[in-house]
Amino acid sequence: MPVGTFRVCLVVLTAIVNHPLIFPRENGTVPENTEEIIQKMKEREETLRLEQLRLEQEIAEQEAIQKALEKSAEVVKETKEEKVRWDMWTALSMVIFLLIELWRQDFQEGIWQDTGGEEDDMAVLGKAFKGVAFPDKAVLASFYEKRILGTTGDMARMREMVEGFADDLLEALRSVCNRDADMEVEDCMGVGSMYENWRVRKPFVCDLIVPFAPPEPYCFRSQTWCSGDSFPPAEQGYGTIKVCRADEDVTGCICDKTKLGEDMLCLLHSQANITRPSSEMEDLLCFKNTQYLDADQVMKWFQIAVTKAWNRISHKYEFDLSFSLLDSPGALKIKFRSGKSIAFNLTPVVQYENSDVYFISHFPRSSLAADLPSSTHWFLTFAVYERRFIQLVSKTLPANACHVSCLQILSFLHGKQCSLTGPSGLTNYHLKTVMLHLLQARPSQDWAPEKLEARLQDMLKFLEKCLHEKKLYHFFIGNGKVPAELGFPIIFQRAEPLNLFRPFVLHRDVYRKTVDTFHEMLRNMTALINEYTVHIPLAQTNGIHKESF
Repeated sequence: MPVGTFRVCLVVLTAIVNHPLIFPRENGTVPENTEEIIQKMKEREETLRLEQLRLEQEIAEQEAIQKALEKSAEVVKETKEEKVRWDMWTALSMVIFLLIELWRQDFQEGIWQDTGGEEDDMAVLGKAFKGVAFPDKAVLASFYEKRILGTTGDMARMREMVEGFADDLLEALRSVCNRDADMEVEDCMGVGSMYENWRVRKPFVCDLIVPFAPPEPYCFRSQTWCSGDSFPPAEQGYGTIKVCRADEDVTGCICDKTKLGEDMLCLLHSQANITRPSSEMEDLLCFKNTQYLDADQVMKWFQIAVTKAWNRISHKYEFDLSFSLLDSPGALKIKFRSGKSIAFNLTPVVQYENSDVYFISHFPRSSLAADLPSSTHWFLTFAVYERRFIQLVSKTLPANACHVSCLQILSFLHGKQCSLTGPSGLTNYHLKTVMLHLLQARPSQDWAPEKLEARLQDMLKFLEKCLHEKKLYHFFIGNGKVPAELGFPIIFQRAEPLNLFRPFVLHRDVYRKTVDTFHEMLRNMTALINEYTVHIPLAQTNGIHKESF
Protein backbone atom coordinates (compact mmCIF):
# COMPACT_ATOMS: atom_id res chain seq x y z
CA MET A 1 0.00 0.00 0.00
CA PRO A 2 2.76 2.56 0.82
CA VAL A 3 4.59 1.55 -2.34
CA GLY A 4 1.49 2.26 -4.47
CA THR A 5 0.99 5.64 -2.88
CA PHE A 6 4.59 6.58 -3.50
CA ARG A 7 4.26 5.66 -7.17
CA VAL A 8 1.19 7.87 -7.64
CA CYS A 9 2.89 10.84 -6.00
CA LEU A 10 5.95 10.33 -8.23
CA VAL A 11 3.83 10.39 -11.38
CA VAL A 12 2.03 13.59 -10.31
CA LEU A 13 5.29 15.33 -9.47
CA THR A 14 6.79 14.35 -12.81
CA ALA A 15 3.78 15.78 -14.66
CA ILE A 16 4.02 19.06 -12.81
CA VAL A 17 7.70 19.47 -13.48
CA ASN A 18 7.30 18.75 -17.17
CA HIS A 19 4.33 21.21 -17.70
CA PRO A 20 5.44 23.74 -20.39
CA LEU A 21 3.76 26.78 -18.79
CA ILE A 22 5.41 26.32 -15.39
CA PHE A 23 8.85 25.36 -16.47
CA PRO A 24 9.20 26.27 -20.16
CA ARG A 25 11.88 24.62 -22.09
CA GLU A 26 14.77 26.58 -23.28
CA ASN A 27 13.75 26.08 -26.90
CA GLY A 28 10.11 27.29 -26.26
CA THR A 29 8.80 30.42 -28.02
CA VAL A 30 6.75 33.33 -26.57
CA PRO A 31 3.63 34.22 -28.55
CA GLU A 32 4.32 36.89 -31.11
CA ASN A 33 0.77 38.54 -30.99
CA THR A 34 0.95 39.97 -27.49
CA GLU A 35 0.26 43.52 -28.67
CA GLU A 36 -2.81 42.38 -30.56
CA ILE A 37 -4.17 40.71 -27.40
CA ILE A 38 -3.58 43.86 -25.38
CA GLN A 39 -5.41 45.95 -28.01
CA LYS A 40 -8.42 43.64 -27.88
CA MET A 41 -8.41 43.81 -24.11
CA LYS A 42 -8.52 47.62 -24.26
CA GLU A 43 -11.39 47.51 -26.79
CA ARG A 44 -13.21 45.10 -24.54
CA GLU A 45 -12.66 47.39 -21.59
CA GLU A 46 -14.04 50.37 -23.56
CA THR A 47 -17.06 48.34 -24.59
CA LEU A 48 -17.73 47.37 -20.98
CA ARG A 49 -17.40 51.00 -19.90
CA LEU A 50 -19.93 52.16 -22.51
CA GLU A 51 -22.27 49.38 -21.49
CA GLN A 52 -21.93 50.45 -17.88
CA LEU A 53 -22.80 54.07 -18.82
CA ARG A 54 -25.86 52.90 -20.78
CA LEU A 55 -27.04 50.79 -17.89
CA GLU A 56 -26.58 53.67 -15.47
CA GLN A 57 -28.59 55.94 -17.80
CA GLU A 58 -31.40 53.38 -18.05
CA ILE A 59 -31.46 53.00 -14.29
CA ALA A 60 -31.72 56.76 -13.93
CA GLU A 61 -34.58 56.88 -16.41
CA GLN A 62 -36.37 54.06 -14.61
CA GLU A 63 -36.00 55.90 -11.33
CA ALA A 64 -37.40 59.08 -12.93
CA ILE A 65 -40.38 57.16 -14.33
CA GLN A 66 -41.00 55.53 -10.98
CA LYS A 67 -40.98 58.92 -9.26
CA ALA A 68 -43.38 60.31 -11.89
CA LEU A 69 -45.75 57.37 -11.38
CA GLU A 70 -45.67 57.79 -7.64
CA LYS A 71 -46.39 61.49 -8.05
CA SER A 72 -49.28 60.75 -10.44
CA ALA A 73 -50.70 58.22 -8.01
CA GLU A 74 -50.60 60.82 -5.28
CA VAL A 75 -52.37 63.34 -7.54
CA VAL A 76 -55.04 60.76 -8.49
CA LYS A 77 -55.53 59.89 -4.85
CA GLU A 78 -55.91 63.52 -3.91
CA THR A 79 -58.30 64.02 -6.84
CA LYS A 80 -60.40 61.07 -5.74
CA GLU A 81 -60.53 62.38 -2.22
CA GLU A 82 -61.59 65.81 -3.49
CA LYS A 83 -64.16 64.17 -5.80
CA VAL A 84 -65.57 62.14 -2.94
CA ARG A 85 -65.82 65.29 -0.85
CA TRP A 86 -67.43 67.12 -3.80
CA ASP A 87 -69.87 64.24 -4.43
CA MET A 88 -70.83 64.27 -0.78
CA TRP A 89 -71.50 67.99 -0.87
CA THR A 90 -73.40 67.64 -4.17
CA ALA A 91 -75.55 64.84 -2.81
CA LEU A 92 -76.17 66.77 0.39
CA SER A 93 -77.12 69.87 -1.61
CA MET A 94 -79.50 67.84 -3.77
CA VAL A 95 -81.17 66.33 -0.71
CA ILE A 96 -81.59 69.77 0.84
CA PHE A 97 -82.96 71.13 -2.45
CA LEU A 98 -85.46 68.25 -2.77
CA LEU A 99 -86.60 68.70 0.82
CA ILE A 100 -87.11 72.42 0.22
CA GLU A 101 -89.00 71.72 -3.02
CA LEU A 102 -91.23 69.12 -1.34
CA TRP A 103 -91.92 71.51 1.51
CA ARG A 104 -92.71 74.30 -0.97
CA GLN A 105 -95.13 72.10 -2.91
CA ASP A 106 -96.86 70.89 0.23
CA PHE A 107 -97.06 74.45 1.47
CA GLN A 108 -98.49 75.73 -1.79
CA GLU A 109 -100.95 72.84 -2.06
CA GLY A 110 -102.14 73.59 1.44
CA ILE A 111 -102.76 77.29 0.81
CA TRP A 112 -106.14 76.77 -0.82
CA GLN A 113 -107.19 74.52 2.08
CA ASP A 114 -107.02 77.48 4.42
CA THR A 115 -110.53 78.08 5.70
CA GLY A 116 -109.91 81.56 6.96
CA GLY A 117 -112.09 84.62 6.43
CA GLU A 118 -112.75 86.39 3.18
CA GLU A 119 -110.35 89.22 4.03
CA ASP A 120 -107.46 86.73 4.24
CA ASP A 121 -108.49 85.31 0.87
CA MET A 122 -108.51 88.72 -0.75
CA ALA A 123 -104.99 89.34 0.56
CA VAL A 124 -103.55 86.54 -1.60
CA LEU A 125 -105.06 87.68 -4.88
CA GLY A 126 -102.43 87.53 -7.62
CA LYS A 127 -101.22 90.15 -10.00
CA ALA A 128 -103.86 89.23 -12.56
CA PHE A 129 -106.58 90.61 -10.28
CA LYS A 130 -105.05 94.04 -9.88
CA GLY A 131 -107.28 96.67 -11.43
CA VAL A 132 -110.08 94.15 -12.15
CA ALA A 133 -113.57 95.44 -11.34
CA PHE A 134 -115.43 92.43 -9.93
CA PRO A 135 -119.24 92.40 -10.34
CA ASP A 136 -121.19 92.83 -7.09
CA LYS A 137 -123.72 90.38 -5.70
CA ALA A 138 -126.76 92.06 -7.23
CA VAL A 139 -125.27 92.05 -10.73
CA LEU A 140 -124.22 88.41 -10.44
CA ALA A 141 -127.68 87.44 -9.18
CA SER A 142 -129.42 89.21 -12.05
CA PHE A 143 -127.03 87.67 -14.58
CA TYR A 144 -127.56 84.19 -13.17
CA GLU A 145 -131.33 84.49 -13.26
CA LYS A 146 -131.50 85.86 -16.81
CA ARG A 147 -128.79 83.85 -18.54
CA ILE A 148 -128.47 80.52 -16.73
CA LEU A 149 -131.62 79.53 -14.83
CA GLY A 150 -133.67 79.42 -18.01
CA THR A 151 -131.58 76.60 -19.45
CA THR A 152 -132.36 74.11 -16.67
CA GLY A 153 -135.74 73.13 -18.07
CA ASP A 154 -134.33 72.70 -21.58
CA MET A 155 -131.63 70.36 -20.30
CA ALA A 156 -134.15 68.16 -18.44
CA ARG A 157 -136.35 67.72 -21.53
CA MET A 158 -133.38 66.95 -23.74
CA ARG A 159 -131.97 64.37 -21.31
CA GLU A 160 -135.29 62.56 -21.17
CA MET A 161 -135.62 62.45 -24.94
CA VAL A 162 -132.02 61.31 -25.59
CA GLU A 163 -132.06 58.63 -22.89
CA GLY A 164 -135.29 57.12 -24.20
CA PHE A 165 -133.96 57.00 -27.76
CA ALA A 166 -130.58 55.60 -26.68
CA ASP A 167 -132.24 52.77 -24.75
CA ASP A 168 -134.33 51.86 -27.83
CA LEU A 169 -131.24 52.03 -30.07
CA LEU A 170 -129.17 49.77 -27.78
CA GLU A 171 -132.01 47.25 -27.55
CA ALA A 172 -132.06 47.06 -31.33
CA LEU A 173 -128.25 46.77 -31.33
CA ARG A 174 -128.45 43.70 -29.09
CA SER A 175 -130.93 42.09 -31.47
CA VAL A 176 -128.68 42.50 -34.52
CA CYS A 177 -125.53 41.23 -32.77
CA ASN A 178 -124.44 37.62 -32.61
CA ARG A 179 -124.59 36.74 -28.93
CA ASP A 180 -122.07 33.92 -29.37
CA ALA A 181 -119.41 36.02 -31.13
CA ASP A 182 -120.09 39.75 -30.63
CA MET A 183 -119.58 41.90 -27.58
CA GLU A 184 -122.37 42.06 -25.01
CA VAL A 185 -123.72 45.60 -24.62
CA GLU A 186 -125.13 46.78 -21.28
CA ASP A 187 -127.40 49.73 -20.45
CA CYS A 188 -126.06 53.26 -20.99
CA MET A 189 -125.34 55.81 -18.26
CA GLY A 190 -125.41 59.60 -18.42
CA VAL A 191 -122.31 61.49 -17.25
CA GLY A 192 -120.83 64.95 -17.51
CA SER A 193 -122.19 68.48 -17.25
CA MET A 194 -125.65 67.69 -18.62
CA TYR A 195 -126.26 65.19 -15.82
CA GLU A 196 -124.58 67.31 -13.14
CA ASN A 197 -126.83 70.28 -14.05
CA TRP A 198 -124.15 72.85 -14.78
CA ARG A 199 -124.04 72.89 -18.58
CA VAL A 200 -124.58 76.45 -19.87
CA ARG A 201 -123.09 76.59 -23.36
CA LYS A 202 -125.16 75.65 -26.37
CA PRO A 203 -125.61 73.42 -28.20
CA PHE A 204 -126.39 71.05 -25.34
CA VAL A 205 -124.74 67.64 -25.77
CA CYS A 206 -125.59 64.59 -23.67
CA ASP A 207 -122.68 62.25 -22.88
CA LEU A 208 -123.67 58.59 -22.54
CA ILE A 209 -121.30 55.73 -21.84
CA VAL A 210 -122.12 52.13 -22.80
CA PRO A 211 -120.32 49.33 -20.90
CA PHE A 212 -119.66 46.17 -22.91
CA ALA A 213 -118.15 42.75 -22.19
CA PRO A 214 -116.70 39.93 -24.35
CA PRO A 215 -118.72 36.82 -25.20
CA GLU A 216 -118.27 33.64 -23.21
CA PRO A 217 -115.86 32.04 -22.41
CA TYR A 218 -113.73 35.21 -22.56
CA CYS A 219 -113.24 37.99 -20.06
CA PHE A 220 -111.35 41.28 -19.73
CA ARG A 221 -108.29 41.62 -17.49
CA SER A 222 -107.23 45.22 -17.09
CA GLN A 223 -103.99 46.84 -16.00
CA THR A 224 -103.55 50.51 -15.09
CA TRP A 225 -100.51 52.74 -14.79
CA CYS A 226 -100.69 52.47 -10.99
CA SER A 227 -100.95 48.65 -10.87
CA GLY A 228 -97.26 48.27 -10.05
CA ASP A 229 -95.52 48.15 -13.42
CA SER A 230 -93.63 51.25 -14.45
CA PHE A 231 -95.43 53.49 -16.96
CA PRO A 232 -93.79 56.51 -18.60
CA PRO A 233 -95.22 59.91 -17.59
CA ALA A 234 -97.00 60.25 -20.94
CA GLU A 235 -99.05 57.10 -20.17
CA GLN A 236 -100.21 58.10 -16.68
CA GLY A 237 -103.98 58.01 -16.55
CA TYR A 238 -104.14 55.17 -19.08
CA GLY A 239 -104.39 51.40 -18.94
CA THR A 240 -104.53 48.30 -21.11
CA ILE A 241 -107.19 45.60 -21.43
CA LYS A 242 -106.27 42.00 -22.14
CA VAL A 243 -108.76 39.52 -23.57
CA CYS A 244 -108.39 36.12 -21.86
CA ARG A 245 -110.37 32.98 -21.38
CA ALA A 246 -112.32 32.97 -18.15
CA ASP A 247 -110.57 29.76 -17.00
CA GLU A 248 -107.10 31.12 -17.81
CA ASP A 249 -104.95 32.08 -14.82
CA VAL A 250 -102.69 34.75 -16.28
CA THR A 251 -101.03 35.55 -12.96
CA GLY A 252 -100.42 32.09 -11.54
CA CYS A 253 -98.53 30.47 -14.42
CA ILE A 254 -95.52 31.62 -16.40
CA CYS A 255 -96.39 29.70 -19.57
CA ASP A 256 -97.97 32.81 -21.05
CA LYS A 257 -94.90 34.93 -20.24
CA THR A 258 -92.12 32.46 -21.19
CA LYS A 259 -91.47 30.61 -24.44
CA LEU A 260 -91.48 26.96 -23.36
CA GLY A 261 -90.39 25.53 -26.71
CA GLU A 262 -92.08 23.16 -29.09
CA ASP A 263 -91.11 20.04 -27.13
CA MET A 264 -92.35 21.33 -23.75
CA LEU A 265 -95.91 21.40 -22.40
CA CYS A 266 -97.39 23.29 -19.46
CA LEU A 267 -98.85 20.81 -16.95
CA LEU A 268 -101.47 23.36 -15.77
CA HIS A 269 -102.84 24.39 -19.16
CA SER A 270 -103.59 22.16 -22.09
CA GLN A 271 -102.81 23.27 -25.61
CA ALA A 272 -106.49 23.85 -26.32
CA ASN A 273 -106.94 26.27 -23.42
CA ILE A 274 -104.03 28.55 -24.25
CA THR A 275 -105.24 31.80 -25.80
CA ARG A 276 -102.86 32.74 -28.56
CA PRO A 277 -102.86 35.75 -30.89
CA SER A 278 -104.74 34.68 -34.01
CA SER A 279 -107.61 35.62 -36.29
CA GLU A 280 -109.91 34.58 -33.44
CA MET A 281 -108.40 37.29 -31.22
CA GLU A 282 -108.79 39.83 -34.01
CA ASP A 283 -112.47 38.87 -34.18
CA LEU A 284 -112.57 39.81 -30.49
CA LEU A 285 -111.43 43.35 -31.46
CA CYS A 286 -107.81 42.87 -30.34
CA PHE A 287 -104.82 44.59 -31.86
CA LYS A 288 -103.12 42.52 -34.55
CA ASN A 289 -101.07 39.58 -33.17
CA THR A 290 -101.83 40.54 -29.55
CA GLN A 291 -104.43 39.85 -26.89
CA TYR A 292 -104.94 43.55 -26.09
CA LEU A 293 -108.23 45.23 -26.86
CA ASP A 294 -107.90 47.80 -29.65
CA ALA A 295 -109.91 51.03 -29.17
CA ASP A 296 -110.02 51.70 -32.91
CA GLN A 297 -111.36 48.22 -33.63
CA VAL A 298 -113.97 48.65 -30.90
CA MET A 299 -115.21 51.94 -32.36
CA LYS A 300 -115.43 50.46 -35.87
CA TRP A 301 -117.45 47.56 -34.54
CA PHE A 302 -119.67 49.90 -32.52
CA GLN A 303 -120.36 52.23 -35.44
CA ILE A 304 -121.31 49.30 -37.68
CA ALA A 305 -123.55 47.85 -34.96
CA VAL A 306 -125.26 51.23 -34.33
CA THR A 307 -125.86 51.65 -38.07
CA LYS A 308 -127.48 48.20 -38.28
CA ALA A 309 -129.58 48.91 -35.20
CA TRP A 310 -130.83 52.24 -36.61
CA ASN A 311 -131.77 50.59 -39.90
CA ARG A 312 -133.95 48.21 -37.93
CA ILE A 313 -135.87 50.88 -35.96
CA SER A 314 -135.67 53.95 -38.22
CA HIS A 315 -139.23 53.40 -39.47
CA LYS A 316 -140.54 54.22 -35.97
CA TYR A 317 -139.10 57.74 -35.88
CA GLU A 318 -139.67 60.88 -37.91
CA PHE A 319 -136.07 62.04 -37.91
CA ASP A 320 -132.69 60.97 -39.27
CA LEU A 321 -129.66 59.72 -37.31
CA SER A 322 -126.06 60.19 -38.43
CA PHE A 323 -122.51 60.29 -37.11
CA SER A 324 -121.66 63.97 -36.76
CA LEU A 325 -117.90 64.18 -36.17
CA LEU A 326 -115.15 62.20 -37.85
CA ASP A 327 -112.64 62.76 -35.03
CA SER A 328 -115.19 61.70 -32.39
CA PRO A 329 -116.46 58.26 -33.43
CA GLY A 330 -119.29 58.14 -30.86
CA ALA A 331 -120.78 61.54 -31.75
CA LEU A 332 -124.34 61.16 -33.09
CA LYS A 333 -126.81 63.75 -34.34
CA ILE A 334 -130.58 63.57 -34.58
CA LYS A 335 -131.91 65.72 -37.45
CA PHE A 336 -135.60 66.63 -37.44
CA ARG A 337 -137.53 67.53 -40.57
CA SER A 338 -137.98 71.05 -39.23
CA GLY A 339 -134.23 71.60 -39.46
CA LYS A 340 -133.52 71.39 -35.74
CA SER A 341 -131.00 68.89 -34.42
CA ILE A 342 -129.91 67.25 -31.17
CA ALA A 343 -126.34 66.04 -30.62
CA PHE A 344 -125.26 63.37 -28.16
CA ASN A 345 -122.25 61.13 -27.59
CA LEU A 346 -122.63 57.37 -27.23
CA THR A 347 -119.25 55.94 -26.27
CA PRO A 348 -118.40 52.28 -25.45
CA VAL A 349 -116.47 51.71 -22.22
CA VAL A 350 -115.00 48.79 -20.26
CA GLN A 351 -115.57 48.49 -16.52
CA TYR A 352 -112.48 48.43 -14.28
CA GLU A 353 -112.88 45.35 -12.09
CA ASN A 354 -116.02 45.75 -9.95
CA SER A 355 -115.91 49.54 -9.64
CA ASP A 356 -117.53 52.45 -11.45
CA VAL A 357 -114.22 53.49 -13.00
CA TYR A 358 -114.29 52.87 -16.73
CA PHE A 359 -111.80 52.57 -19.58
CA ILE A 360 -113.15 54.83 -22.31
CA SER A 361 -112.30 54.13 -25.94
CA HIS A 362 -112.30 57.75 -27.08
CA PHE A 363 -112.26 60.85 -24.96
CA PRO A 364 -112.99 64.44 -26.03
CA ARG A 365 -109.57 65.89 -26.82
CA SER A 366 -108.37 69.47 -26.39
CA SER A 367 -105.38 71.43 -27.67
CA LEU A 368 -103.69 70.64 -24.37
CA ALA A 369 -104.07 66.86 -24.59
CA ALA A 370 -101.41 64.71 -26.21
CA ASP A 371 -102.08 61.89 -28.63
CA LEU A 372 -102.79 58.43 -27.26
CA PRO A 373 -99.64 56.30 -26.81
CA SER A 374 -101.32 53.61 -28.96
CA SER A 375 -104.76 52.26 -29.75
CA THR A 376 -104.31 49.60 -27.02
CA HIS A 377 -104.06 52.30 -24.33
CA TRP A 378 -107.42 53.29 -22.86
CA PHE A 379 -108.09 56.44 -20.88
CA LEU A 380 -109.70 56.03 -17.45
CA THR A 381 -112.75 58.13 -16.65
CA PHE A 382 -114.03 58.79 -13.13
CA ALA A 383 -117.16 60.62 -14.30
CA VAL A 384 -119.57 58.39 -12.35
CA TYR A 385 -117.74 59.03 -9.07
CA GLU A 386 -117.55 62.75 -9.82
CA ARG A 387 -121.31 62.89 -10.23
CA ARG A 388 -121.82 60.91 -7.02
CA PHE A 389 -119.44 63.15 -5.08
CA ILE A 390 -121.31 66.29 -6.14
CA GLN A 391 -124.61 64.68 -5.15
CA LEU A 392 -123.17 63.53 -1.80
CA VAL A 393 -121.70 66.91 -0.89
CA SER A 394 -124.82 68.76 -2.04
CA LYS A 395 -126.79 67.03 0.72
CA THR A 396 -124.60 68.71 3.37
CA LEU A 397 -124.69 72.22 1.84
CA PRO A 398 -127.19 74.99 2.61
CA ALA A 399 -130.34 75.27 0.52
CA ASN A 400 -129.71 76.77 -2.95
CA ALA A 401 -125.94 76.47 -2.45
CA CYS A 402 -123.81 78.45 -4.86
CA HIS A 403 -121.26 75.80 -5.91
CA VAL A 404 -123.04 74.90 -9.16
CA SER A 405 -123.76 78.58 -9.82
CA CYS A 406 -120.05 79.43 -9.52
CA LEU A 407 -119.12 76.69 -11.98
CA GLN A 408 -121.82 77.76 -14.44
CA ILE A 409 -120.76 81.41 -14.37
CA LEU A 410 -117.08 80.53 -14.78
CA SER A 411 -117.83 78.11 -17.63
CA PHE A 412 -119.96 80.76 -19.36
CA LEU A 413 -117.27 83.46 -19.04
CA HIS A 414 -114.52 81.17 -20.32
CA GLY A 415 -116.64 79.99 -23.24
CA LYS A 416 -117.48 83.55 -24.28
CA GLN A 417 -113.85 84.62 -24.03
CA CYS A 418 -112.72 81.67 -26.18
CA SER A 419 -115.30 82.61 -28.80
CA LEU A 420 -113.66 86.05 -28.95
CA THR A 421 -109.95 85.16 -28.80
CA GLY A 422 -109.87 81.51 -29.88
CA PRO A 423 -109.59 78.22 -27.95
CA SER A 424 -107.18 77.77 -25.05
CA GLY A 425 -105.77 74.84 -23.09
CA LEU A 426 -108.44 75.15 -20.39
CA THR A 427 -111.50 72.91 -20.59
CA ASN A 428 -114.72 72.66 -18.63
CA TYR A 429 -113.26 69.58 -16.95
CA HIS A 430 -110.45 71.70 -15.51
CA LEU A 431 -113.01 74.18 -14.19
CA LYS A 432 -115.03 71.36 -12.60
CA THR A 433 -111.87 69.97 -11.01
CA VAL A 434 -111.27 73.37 -9.38
CA MET A 435 -114.80 73.30 -7.95
CA LEU A 436 -114.35 69.75 -6.61
CA HIS A 437 -111.16 70.72 -4.78
CA LEU A 438 -112.82 73.76 -3.21
CA LEU A 439 -115.91 71.74 -2.26
CA GLN A 440 -113.67 69.44 -0.25
CA ALA A 441 -111.60 72.25 1.27
CA ARG A 442 -114.33 74.71 2.26
CA PRO A 443 -116.82 74.14 5.10
CA SER A 444 -120.46 73.70 4.12
CA GLN A 445 -121.62 77.11 5.38
CA ASP A 446 -119.21 78.87 3.00
CA TRP A 447 -121.39 77.79 0.07
CA ALA A 448 -124.50 79.67 1.14
CA PRO A 449 -126.21 81.50 -1.77
CA GLU A 450 -125.29 84.94 -0.45
CA LYS A 451 -121.58 84.04 -0.74
CA LEU A 452 -121.67 83.57 -4.50
CA GLU A 453 -119.31 86.47 -5.15
CA ALA A 454 -116.70 85.29 -2.62
CA ARG A 455 -116.73 81.70 -3.84
CA LEU A 456 -116.45 82.78 -7.48
CA GLN A 457 -113.38 84.79 -6.51
CA ASP A 458 -112.00 81.69 -4.75
CA MET A 459 -112.34 79.64 -7.92
CA LEU A 460 -110.60 82.31 -10.00
CA LYS A 461 -107.77 82.64 -7.46
CA PHE A 462 -107.30 78.89 -7.26
CA LEU A 463 -107.27 78.63 -11.05
CA GLU A 464 -104.75 81.47 -11.31
CA LYS A 465 -102.46 79.75 -8.81
CA CYS A 466 -102.67 76.45 -10.70
CA LEU A 467 -101.87 78.16 -14.01
CA HIS A 468 -98.91 79.95 -12.46
CA GLU A 469 -97.50 76.69 -11.06
CA LYS A 470 -98.63 74.57 -14.05
CA LYS A 471 -100.17 72.18 -11.53
CA LEU A 472 -103.79 71.12 -11.26
CA TYR A 473 -104.12 67.70 -9.66
CA HIS A 474 -106.85 65.25 -10.55
CA PHE A 475 -109.43 65.30 -7.80
CA PHE A 476 -109.65 61.54 -7.19
CA ILE A 477 -106.23 60.16 -8.13
CA GLY A 478 -103.91 60.39 -5.13
CA ASN A 479 -106.60 61.94 -2.92
CA GLY A 480 -106.72 60.10 0.40
CA LYS A 481 -109.65 62.22 1.64
CA VAL A 482 -112.28 60.84 -0.72
CA PRO A 483 -115.42 60.00 1.33
CA ALA A 484 -115.68 56.31 2.11
CA GLU A 485 -119.37 56.36 1.19
CA LEU A 486 -118.44 56.56 -2.48
CA GLY A 487 -116.70 53.17 -2.43
CA PHE A 488 -113.84 54.57 -4.50
CA PRO A 489 -111.07 52.02 -5.35
CA ILE A 490 -108.20 52.34 -2.89
CA ILE A 491 -105.57 51.69 -5.59
CA PHE A 492 -106.25 55.10 -7.12
CA GLN A 493 -106.29 56.86 -3.77
CA ARG A 494 -102.79 55.52 -3.03
CA ALA A 495 -101.44 56.40 -6.47
CA GLU A 496 -99.23 59.40 -7.13
CA PRO A 497 -101.29 62.56 -7.80
CA LEU A 498 -101.92 63.10 -11.51
CA ASN A 499 -101.14 66.62 -12.73
CA LEU A 500 -103.71 67.65 -15.35
CA PHE A 501 -101.56 70.65 -16.29
CA ARG A 502 -98.42 68.62 -17.02
CA PRO A 503 -98.79 69.16 -20.81
CA PHE A 504 -98.36 72.90 -20.19
CA VAL A 505 -94.71 72.16 -19.39
CA LEU A 506 -94.25 70.56 -22.81
CA HIS A 507 -96.36 72.98 -24.87
CA ARG A 508 -95.22 76.48 -24.04
CA ASP A 509 -97.20 78.10 -26.84
CA VAL A 510 -100.46 76.56 -25.59
CA TYR A 511 -99.60 77.60 -22.04
CA ARG A 512 -98.93 81.19 -23.08
CA LYS A 513 -102.19 81.29 -25.02
CA THR A 514 -104.12 79.86 -22.07
CA VAL A 515 -102.69 82.37 -19.59
CA ASP A 516 -103.39 85.27 -21.95
CA THR A 517 -106.98 84.08 -22.44
CA PHE A 518 -107.47 83.79 -18.67
CA HIS A 519 -106.16 87.32 -18.06
CA GLU A 520 -108.30 88.68 -20.89
CA MET A 521 -111.34 86.96 -19.41
CA LEU A 522 -110.71 88.68 -16.07
CA ARG A 523 -110.49 92.06 -17.75
CA ASN A 524 -113.66 91.45 -19.78
CA MET A 525 -115.61 89.79 -16.98
CA THR A 526 -117.70 92.79 -15.98
CA ALA A 527 -118.50 93.69 -19.59
CA LEU A 528 -119.52 90.11 -20.44
CA ILE A 529 -121.79 89.86 -17.40
CA ASN A 530 -123.36 93.30 -17.94
CA GLU A 531 -124.16 92.34 -21.52
CA TYR A 532 -126.52 89.63 -20.24
CA THR A 533 -127.81 91.43 -17.16
CA VAL A 534 -131.19 93.13 -16.86
CA HIS A 535 -130.58 96.74 -15.85
CA ILE A 536 -133.01 97.58 -13.06
CA PRO A 537 -133.17 100.28 -10.38
CA LEU A 538 -130.80 99.77 -7.50
CA ALA A 539 -133.69 99.63 -5.01
CA GLN A 540 -134.92 96.40 -6.60
CA THR A 541 -131.61 94.55 -6.75
CA ASN A 542 -131.94 93.03 -3.29
CA GLY A 543 -135.29 91.51 -4.20
CA ILE A 544 -133.92 89.96 -7.35
CA HIS A 545 -130.94 88.60 -5.45
CA LYS A 546 -133.17 86.81 -2.94
CA GLU A 547 -135.58 85.42 -5.52
CA SER A 548 -132.86 84.08 -7.78
CA PHE A 549 -131.61 81.75 -5.12
